[in-house]
Formats: sequence, C-alpha cells, structure tokens
Amino acid sequence: MPDFVLVFGVIAVVLTVTALASGLVERSPLSFPLLFLGLGFLLGNRGFDVLDVGPHSPILEVVATLTLALVLFLDAVKLQITELGKRWLVPALILGPGTALIICVGALPLGLYLNFGWILAFIGGAVLASTDPVVLRDIVRDPRIPRPVRQVLKIEAGMNDLVVLPVVLVLIAVATDQAGSPGGWVVFLAKLLLVGPAIGFAIGGLGSWLMSWMDSRMAIRREHQSLYGLGLVLAAYSAATAAGGDGFLGAFAAGLGVVLLNQSLCDCFLEYGEVTSEMAMLLAFVLFGAVLSDLLGTVDVVPTLVLAVLVIFAIRPVILGGVLAKAKMSWQAHAFVSWFGPRGLNSLLLALLVVQAGIPGAELLLATVGVVVIASVAIHGGTAMPLGHWYGRIAAEEALEEERESTVADLFGSHESSVPMITPQELSARLSQPHPPVVVDVRTRASYNHDGTRIPGSIRVLPDQIQDWAATTAEEGLADEEYVTYCS
Repeated sequence: MPDFVLVFGVIAVVLTVTALASGLVERSPLSFPLLFLGLGFLLGNRGFDVLDVGPHSPILEVVATLTLALVLFLDAVKLQITELGKRWLVPALILGPGTALIICVGALPLGLYLNFGWILAFIGGAVLASTDPVVLRDIVRDPRIPRPVRQVLKIEAGMNDLVVLPVVLVLIAVATDQAGSPGGWVVFLAKLLLVGPAIGFAIGGLGSWLMSWMDSRMAIRREHQSLYGLGLVLAAYSAATAAGGDGFLGAFAAGLGVVLLNQSLCDCFLEYGEVTSEMAMLLAFVLFGAVLSDLLGTVDVVPTLVLAVLVIFAIRPVILGGVLAKAKMSWQAHAFVSWFGPRGLNSLLLALLVVQAGIPGAELLLATVGVVVIASVAIHGGTAMPLGHWYGRIAAEEALEEERESTVADLFGSHESSVPMITPQELSARLSQPHPPVVVDVRTRASYNHDGTRIPGSIRVLPDQIQDWAATTAEEGLADEEYVTYCS
C-alpha cells in the first residue's frame, strides 16, 4: 500500500476518533494524548505492525515541524503581553529563571543516574522542562479556575519555550561542533538569536498589519484570513531557516511580533489555528506512539521510571513552588500550579530535533523522554478533571486571594494604579440621580454565593474576569459610562 494512503488513513482515524471520543474523554480520566499514543503503539511494529515509522521518517519530520512551528506561534500570540502592559516583565523574569533552574536540576539524574554524557543530559533536562499545551487545554479553559492561575500556566508554557528551545539548539551545536571556532560561534549565535527571530518578528508584525489594512479596504473573507494566519507561520519558519537562523524561533518571534506591535489576527484564524494545531498534535502523538513502540525496548525500565517520578513529582513542583512563594495565592492555587506541568508533545518534538542532528545516544534519549512523557500524560491527564473540580469547588465555597486579581502580574503586587473609593451612602445618592452609574458586582464566587444581598440593576462579573469584561465593554462603545464596582 502506498505511503500516502496509509497517512490518509491515520489522519482519518485521528479526525473521526477525536470527534466520537470527545464526550468520553471529557467525562473520564482519559486524555487525547494518552489515547493517541496508545493508538500509535497498537499500530506500530510491536502491535499490529501497520504503521512503520522510525525517528528518521520524512513523514514524522514534516508533521513534527509543522506542529512545533504552529504551537510556538500560537503560544506567543496567547502570551497576553499587551494586556499586562509593562507589568508582563514581572512574571517573565520570575518564570524564566525558574525554567532555567528546572533545566539544570533535571539534567542531574540523566547524567549521574542514567549515565548520559553531560551534553545529552542537559539537552534532556531542557527537553523535559517544556510543558504540554494539549494536556493543559482543559485546565486553562475552565472558567471555575480563577483567571490569574490559568494565566500563570499559560505564561509559563510560553516562557519555557523561549528558554528551552535556544538551550536545546545551542547544545546540539556544541555536540555536533557546528560553529567550529570562536568566530564561528559569534556567527552561529547571531543567526540563531538575532537574524531568525528578527525575520520572524518582521513577518508576523508586518504581515498582520497588511491583512488589517487590506481588510479595512476590501473586506477580506474570514476563511481567507484564517488561511493567511497559517501562511504567516510557514513564511516565518521558512524565511528564518533560509537565512541560516532557526525556523522555530522565527515562528515564535512572528507571534510576538503580532502582539508587541499591537496588531491583531482575525479570531477566525485563532480558532482555525487552534483546531489545526490540535489535529497536527494528535497525529504526531500517533506517529510518536509507533516510534516509541520500537524504541522502548532499548531503555532500562526501572531507572527511567525513577527519572519520571523525579521529574513529575519533585523537580518542577518544588522549584516552581519556590519561584511562586511570594505570589498572592492560596495554598490551593500554589499546589495546583506547581502540579500541572505535564510533559508531552513538545518534549518529544524537541527530542526528535536531537535525533535528526545525528548525535550519538540521541535515540536512547528520545526513548527515555518517551517514558517520562507517557507517565506524565497518564498522571497529569488523569488528574486534570478531578483536581479541576476540587479547585473549582473550593473557589465556590471560599473567598480565595487569587480571585481578587485579574492578571498574573497582579499576583506579584504589580498594580499600575489605585482605584478611588466611594461610600455606600454616596453610591445610594448617585443611584437616585437621573443618570446613575452602572454598578458592577465583582464579589468573589464564595461571597456572591453565600450572601443573598444584591444591588438592584447591578451587573455580575467575576473579579478575575473584569479585564475581559472591560475590553468587551469598550468594543461595544460603552466605555464612557460611569461604573462603580462592588467587591467583598
């Protein structure tokens, strides 16, 4: 059977099974990554021997490249830097060094316990510091979880890509002696850290501006705008790579270009891009499942499982717990954020870059990372729903400190301005005037549920969602109204 027919069949399985199993997955400890990794195992050489895919397969390389480029672009677009304003630097400086520390500590068991060379050990530490957006999807979309907590997880996922990817690429260059001399290293680092990102940034920023300009004059159809966004991702990757830089950093910089230059892409692209990236991710999970079915026999099972335990239960939770120690969050929020750092497709994609570079021992590293990913996908995916219910229930019953803030920067006390206060008597007098202010009830979930008092005519907005509500109000032309917020 021709290879393309087999690929079409796998894609058909991914699309149909995703739709049919979505209801089951939402109601069970199962997750799509675990489901499709298992499907890849069944189709691989150790199963029904239908899908013959190796770590050097062109099909896997194309799918992995497209997936990682699109994920990095969307991660950057969703960083919400413009919403945080100048305050985005606070969480970035906190979470960025946290990722660097996770890389260094994570390399120790790979070098000391599993006997990898130190270059491969630090590559492995970096690869396993990347968190997975697919497993986190249900968490960051759950409105019961206070918005700043979800934002911490989003920003960490975006920031650790920015830290992890250059570390992996530089260490690959060291292992393969790509630079060759001090002058070669200057040129290599300039292309990697300056040329590629600059090209991607320009393509993302100028490309999104061009679409907005054309749309304002000619009304571009939404379906064409959605395809245009995907074209920007591929253009940034291709141009950065052709210039001698790294295409993945170019794709990430293109997303940053969109948000930092205050441009926008049609929400139709964000929806289309999310769906496309999710389907590409799940297809990649199937292919990696087939690859790992062949490679897992090369690992020493017990030491590798010990590594998985350290990575999942100790290294990230302890380090991130320390990093966030001074954040204004309840202990439940601290525990929730520290726990949800699943390893998944990003780790496999980054490990595949090492294999494709031809570094000795890279396939064993991919298999080792695969064991950690399988364990993480099973454990984190299985706990996402029950822990989400647990935290959401606590937020509904108790007034949590993190609920009083709208953004992750506010958790670190980085407020831009104070808000003037009025007394209940003043509010009562103003409500009796011909043009009364609009009262916005922003009490915490627990306070609102337990207290039956309501101000007549008030609007109910969750305190952690006030930023979104304000943006929507401005878009509807109601920003000039006078608003009074009522909190607990």
